[in-house]
Amino acid sequence: MKKPFGQHFLFDKNILRKIISCSNITENDTVVEIGPGLGPLTALLSEHAKKVFAIEFDKKLLERLKANLAEKTNVEIINADALKFPYDIIRGKFKVVANIPYNITTPLIFTLLEYKEKIPSMTLLMQKEVAKRIVASPGSREYGILSIVLHLYTVPELKFSVSRKVFSPPPDVDSAVVHFKVSPFLRYQVSDEALLLYVVKTAFSQRRKTILNSLKKLTAIADALSRSGIDPGLRPEKISVEKFVRLANTLRLLYINT
Repeated sequence: MKKPFGQHFLFDKNILRKIISCSNITENDTVVEIGPGLGPLTALLSEHAKKVFAIEFDKKLLERLKANLAEKTNVEIINADALKFPYDIIRGKFKVVANIPYNITTPLIFTLLEYKEKIPSMTLLMQKEVAKRIVASPGSREYGILSIVLHLYTVPELKFSVSRKVFSPPPDVDSAVVHFKVSPFLRYQVSDEALLLYVVKTAFSQRRKTILNSLKKLTAIADALSRSGIDPGLRPEKISVEKFVRLANTLRLLYINT
């Protein structure tokens, strides 16, 4: 049985318990679970958390989900689109734990980060390929825009891999659990966030080129690279988050003084 958005069911209790262990849920926590399906993770979360909000999009699953969780008095089931749900209506802070539908993984993460001041952590089961891109370090093939942008607001850690064989129906790829420690503010001193994002996206749009050539349309880029201590012959995937921040800040300063 397959849910919308590429979601697959996970019933293995050992893996579900490992996910909860990684999430550091306590009896004082409010938890938001996205895509509970038939509720196996929800039931376990309810035993560890103070309150669980389970957001399920598929109306066909609701009755069975409600029946499975009928005795869980601290669980509230919400029929909603997780990409459009107004998370600010949830009182106080909450942790997110979810088996993310593959087809909406990246947009869902960015949707949740819009509420970063309310979310101290996220523990997400996702496609392993995406997980590797998120936690990638400079110099690796997976390092790119997603790696950099998520490191601006979170400290992501790949906790463990999950075989496709434990899902029903099994997906075509393996999965992995990533735990994000979320910061309510930028983790770096960034003078112009929009400029930083533009620099990163532009650089990686031509990642086979050197950083100088990929950003050649930017005024004063050669001067900015020199002042930032960045070798203009490096490719974008060799440049750390800190150096991209330094480059964007230097460009901003040069533009202000021009």
